[in-house]
This record gives sequence, structure tokens and C-alpha cells, in this order.
Amino acid sequence: EALAARNLQAAEDWYRARCARLHERATRSQEAVRASRREAGECRRQLQARLAEMESLRGAHQSLERQLQELEERHSAEAAGLQDTIGQLEDDLRNTKNEMARHLREYQDLLNVKMALDIEIAAYRKLLEGEETLFNMGSVGLSALSPFPNPTYSFQPGGFSSST
Repeated sequence: EALAARNLQAAEDWYRARCARLHERATRSQEAVRASRREAGECRRQLQARLAEMESLRGAHQSLERQLQELEERHSAEAAGLQDTIGQLEDDLRNTKNEMARHLREYQDLLNVKMALDIEIAAYRKLLEGEETLFNMGSVGLSALSPFPNPTYSFQPGGFSSST
């Protein structure tokens, strides 16, 4: 009986120890489950926050894409306008160059005419001086009758002058 009582006591002690360990294990498992649930909840909240952030970034990305497209369209329109302006300015420059060339030809023609007139004036002046010399030599008596002194002509680059 004593052996049976001891065995019974040992079995009860073993049973109680075993139950206490299982109870501890169950408590730890429950705490681990709670911690896992908290962690899973935290992960869900982070996932939802990341999804919301991702949706926000998608919206911002689409908005930036639209702005980029609008800017590209505006810049291409401006570039086309500037190309038109460049074309007009090139046409104006070409017309101005043609007009300058025409004015230069006209100036050259006028300069040639002026040179020819200067040569002709010089030739007439020499003729007049020659006739004046002949006239002075042949008509010494006429100078006394003339109320004016003998006219003389001198060439100056700005034109000619006559003095009496």
C-alpha cells in the first residue's frame, strides 16, 4: 500500500508537473498567438498605409505625366512659332540684302555718272581756260570797254566757282 501510495503520489506529482508545464506552454502559446495577431494587425495597417501611399503616388505620377505631355505640346507649339519667326526673319534678311545690293548698284552707277561728269567738267574747264587765254590775247582792247574784270574759273572738289 505504501508503494502504491508512493506511486500514486509520484503519478500525481508527475501529472501536476506535466499539467503545470502544459499550462505554461499554453500560456506562452496564447501570448505568442496574441503577439502574432498584433504583428499581423500591424502588418495589415502597414500594408493598407503602403497601398494608400501607392495609390497616392500613382495619382501623382499620372498628374505629372499629364503635365509633362502638356509641357511638351506647349513647347512644340512654341518651337513651331519660333521656327516661323526664324523663317520670316531669314526672308527679311534676304530681302534686305537684295535691297542693299540694289542700292549699292545704284550708288555705283551714280558714282560712275559723277566721275564721268567730273571728267566732262574738267574737259570743258580746260576748253574754257584755253579760249579765255586766246580771248585775252586777242582782245586786249576789249578789256578796257568791259565794265567787269576778266572772269576766272577755278575747279574745287565740291564744285566749281566763278569769280568776276
